[in-house]
Amino acid sequence: MDIDIPLEVPPVSLRSSNDVKYAKGAQQWQNTITGVGQRFSSVHEFRESLRKYAIAHQFAFKYKKNDSHRVTVKCKAEGCPWRIHASRLSTTQLICIKKMNSTHNCEGAFATTGHQATRSWVASIIKEKLKDFPDYKPKDIVNDIKQEYGIQLNYFQAWRGKEIAKEQLQGSYKEAYSQLPFFCEKLMEANPGSLAMCTTKEDSSFDRLFISLHALLHGFQQGCRPLIFLDSIPLKSKYQGTLLAATSVDADEGVFPVAFSIVDDAESDDSWHWFLLQLKSVLSTSCPITFVADREKGLKTSIAEIFEGSFHAYCLRYLTEQLFRDLKGQFSHEVMRLMIEDLYAAAYATKPEGFQNSMESIKKISEEAYNWIIQSEPLNWANSFFLGTRYNHMTSNFGELFYNWAADADELPITQMVDVIRGKIMELIIARKAASDQWETRLSPTMEEKLKKESQKTDSLSVLESTCSTYEVCGDTTEAVNIDRWECSCKAWQLTGVPCCHAIAVISGIGQSVYDYCSRYCTAESYKLTYSEIVHPILDMEVSASKDSQLVVTVTPPPTKRPPGRPATKRFGSQEVVKRHLHCSRCKGLGHNKSTCKEQL
Repeated sequence: MDIDIPLEVPPVSLRSSNDVKYAKGAQQWQNTITGVGQRFSSVHEFRESLRKYAIAHQFAFKYKKNDSHRVTVKCKAEGCPWRIHASRLSTTQLICIKKMNSTHNCEGAFATTGHQATRSWVASIIKEKLKDFPDYKPKDIVNDIKQEYGIQLNYFQAWRGKEIAKEQLQGSYKEAYSQLPFFCEKLMEANPGSLAMCTTKEDSSFDRLFISLHALLHGFQQGCRPLIFLDSIPLKSKYQGTLLAATSVDADEGVFPVAFSIVDDAESDDSWHWFLLQLKSVLSTSCPITFVADREKGLKTSIAEIFEGSFHAYCLRYLTEQLFRDLKGQFSHEVMRLMIEDLYAAAYATKPEGFQNSMESIKKISEEAYNWIIQSEPLNWANSFFLGTRYNHMTSNFGELFYNWAADADELPITQMVDVIRGKIMELIIARKAASDQWETRLSPTMEEKLKKESQKTDSLSVLESTCSTYEVCGDTTEAVNIDRWECSCKAWQLTGVPCCHAIAVISGIGQSVYDYCSRYCTAESYKLTYSEIVHPILDMEVSASKDSQLVVTVTPPPTKRPPGRPATKRFGSQEVVKRHLHCSRCKGLGHNKSTCKEQL
């Protein structure tokens, strides 16, 4: 009985001389089938050879019988006598062609549509090129296969073929999850003093992974400011998930990774609470830490509970986004832009009167917005009221460099993604250590530049001594400087760690060095301590994995899978809350430009 199984090869018809040039890539396959008596090591090898033969000879076929020990195929064109039958040789796994009629009286069964092209076939064709060009785009795959083989794929076929080829090249996503416990163990062996751990759900599926390397913990505690930014990015890997990250800032205002985590669920209250618990367990600093983070997602409660005595500075970007979500888009883009400018001015203001002036500007635009902002706890985000030290860093997405690393690697299996991030961190430490070895200044270059700019403002200032340690400095404003407490009423000294122009005028007047009044977090010495430890690679992962596999608890992939179709490529990081609004140069109106202007002038 004939079984009409759907065609497994892309139906082709390249009989015309005009189309033959497109099949030049298939010419090498013209003799993959030679005739009766030809043997193959398996049914799979026979099917693959048959597919290539059909493409090279420009015809389509269909299976009549197709199982593990016999295959019968005929030309798909009605009435064409071409036919082939192969079956297994007894007592062996070899497949041998028993019958073959190689005569065609058709001109190919169908046009060059590829709606039935197999994903594995596409993968086998593009795999070598994908190895050399990881950014090989599906649209280019479509064009190349049409050019080389005369087969017209659609975008989805090309994308799915690329996914299979990537997994063949990079390794199995499923296997990577099973290797996670072993990977964590080897990462800690290579980097003593680190913490690498993963947890699973009740069904043994992946739940969470936490990584903090010794070099990062040492660098943060020895040389970075007690300032940690908390942020996240969604991952677009096969099993999705979210990356949570803690970053800090070095003495030269550069981002410094501290720890990161990959969690199966979207960033939830529980995920952040777990992440902060692990972070607390590896940080031994007794100095109060200022966290710059969103006030949502349970962070407000978790930070206060886990890091008792620390400070929570609300991220201004998240605050602004929430403001306009809650006000439900009732303002034009131009009005939103003005309110954002006033909100940031209020946040950066160093004195309460400056804060209030900016808030009054918002109140004139919208009393509802004014009331919302006043109720958003300015004590946690306005410089004039904040009790901690955030060094003028207002948003939690400071570590954009780190997030870009994660975004560039998030399509890899999980162990490879983590190792790519580890490699990027290693390269960062080596490069910055080499650069700082050339420094000859007491402060980092960025801080030296800040000090220089402040020093240039002192010429017009006059200093009056009030008490033995307090001075009055007169200029455009009158400020009080306490030299013993390293404080100026303008607050710039406290905010940056570098003496402001008022403090420099006092320090120079009493014959002392301004460098003696700079925070240690601004010095070249602290910068070098930050990058004094090295991140080591895992050298024996491949060799030891099979040897010790019986000792490793198996972790299965999480149930969440990426939906089919082309994934979004949007990168997360710094975001503009308000896009530029169109402005007409003809009528001076908003919402359109000169070419679409309909105003009658």
